Amino acid sequence: MGRRPSVFVRPVTMEEGRKLQRISRSAKPVKLRRAIMVLMSAQGQTVKDITTLMQVGEDYVRDVIHAFNERGFDALGPKWSRGTPQDDQ
Repeated sequence: MGRRPSVFVRPVTMEEGRKLQRISRSAKPVKLRRAIMVLMSAQGQTVKDITTLMQVGEDYVRDVIHAFNERGFDALGPKWSRGTPQDDQ
């Protein structure tokens, strides 16, 4: 099995960076964890580094990064299976 290519979040604006920092200080656990992963990626941390520090799987980190690149801040919230999503930030 070959080495997987590096995955990084797209460049974030200053405003997005500030919003991610606010989320990382006050959000619920799922959103908090995802915001930290995005911030780490934006700061140049590799998927491997993030998995080591956050104690999560590489596929999960890649999924979060890809989702943020595609959907922005909507990708940070938990996935709701039914009902209306709650706004926690």
